[in-house]
Amino acid sequence: MKDTFVSSLRNKEINWYVVDATDQTLGRLATKIAKILLGKNQVTYAPYTDSKNYVIITNADKIVVTGKKESQKLYYRHSGRPGGLTVKTYSQLKEKAPERILELAIKRMLPNGSLKNKLFNRLKVYSGATHPHAGQKPKSL
Repeated sequence: MKDTFVSSLRNKEINWYVVDATDQTLGRLATKIAKILLGKNQVTYAPYTDSKNYVIITNADKIVVTGKKESQKLYYRHSGRPGGLTVKTYSQLKEKAPERILELAIKRMLPNGSLKNKLFNRLKVYSGATHPHAGQKPKSL
């Protein structure tokens, strides 16, 4: 008998993690967080299941990039109207909304499908050192 065992999803616990982004490289940090949101750090990982992991990122304004990306990396946004393309560089976006840089990097690393928005909603990014989720007792990474 070769039966496949799938663990009960009701017994999964909710895990909260907090990450300090001070002097971390953008891409390397984004891949680690995407893996945690997907649940690849757990034994019961399955690509179609919800991992119930929450990630809190603090100090998003202190993230770094290598090379000339500070001036050459571009972020595109389109309103859907004719002539509605908006282009910003990394440094411009970092001044206006530094948490948006990490959110975009992590969201684009999640697999497309019905779970993408649910997983992305479990990401909390803050530009300062404090966050309002102390009641959940997050573990530090």
